[in-house]
Amino acid sequence: MADDNNPLMSGAGTDDDLAAITKLGASRAKLKAEIAKVIIGQDHVVDDLLTAMFSRGHCLMIGVPGLAKTLMVSTIARAIDLPFNRIQFTPDLMPSDITGTEIIEEDKTTGSRQFKFVKGPVFANILLADEINRTPPKTQAALLQAMQELQVTVGGDTYDLPQPFFVLATQNPIEQEGTYPLPEAQLDRFMFEIRIGYPTPEEELQIGKTTTADVEADITKVLAGTEILELQHIVRRLPVSDHVGRYAVDLARMTRPDEEFAPDFTREFVTWGAGTRAVQYLILGAKARAAIAGEYNVTCDHIRTVAPLVLRHRIIPNFHAEAEGVTPQHLVEMLIEHTPEPTAESYA
Repeated sequence: MADDNNPLMSGAGTDDDLAAITKLGASRAKLKAEIAKVIIGQDHVVDDLLTAMFSRGHCLMIGVPGLAKTLMVSTIARAIDLPFNRIQFTPDLMPSDITGTEIIEEDKTTGSRQFKFVKGPVFANILLADEINRTPPKTQAALLQAMQELQVTVGGDTYDLPQPFFVLATQNPIEQEGTYPLPEAQLDRFMFEIRIGYPTPEEELQIGKTTTADVEADITKVLAGTEILELQHIVRRLPVSDHVGRYAVDLARMTRPDEEFAPDFTREFVTWGAGTRAVQYLILGAKARAAIAGEYNVTCDHIRTVAPLVLRHRIIPNFHAEAEGVTPQHLVEMLIEHTPEPTAESYA
């Protein structure tokens, strides 16, 4: 059954579609220009975030403290005319602190009492889950339904979240005391895992000079919620050939150690590989990557560009990999090198 929400859907190109791709590229340029007023460098990180945003996906951002992860998210929120909430995840945070809770409300006229639902901070278009791994899995699970189904269920009633809806979560990779590793089901809800590294010396000097001056950047809102929804539909209308789709499937299947044609290093170092959602996100991410670059043709190069972002948090290495220092990033790089693009014989 064809569906506009299906990342594998393809359609014929039209002048309207080409004009829409041009519009999406222009919107990305405007957003980056506003973000650059506050964030210096990190161009690839901004592109990764915008790729996920236009794909209707969520992001997990990993980096040491002081690399402007939170500032980057709040700056994006300032440049988009959408409600933004931040939740600071702590060990004592409860699920109701995220989703909201029911309270008893008394009608002063009649004296009758009834339950009233008070919405929690998850009811926003952009949700920053700061240090998400500092709260127990019970509280982390409060986001599962919200991220997958865009709904929240409390007291037997289900409430729709506003759209568009993005969860941008941050995580500190070095301080493990008092943290709770994210369950695989939670990790799989994130389209991308984005690694944020240190800036270059030149960027660091500019950051030091800019942030210590008595000047506050004036961020202009360049996109509204309805425009974001329109751009998301543009991305999903982009056609994808069987050649590109098969390559995404091959990459995901090569991560699974019990797959018939899995490479030896996968069998040696991997406990669990990526599921089918990885194939969807590889194709959808490739579509968005092409679209924000103003390109209508989605290629295997676009798949390779987003593959580390999609696959590295979906590959579970075994003890042998940890002992040998083989990380999921290394495995993805080896998979990209090992997995050839499909040939005519692949379709026989």
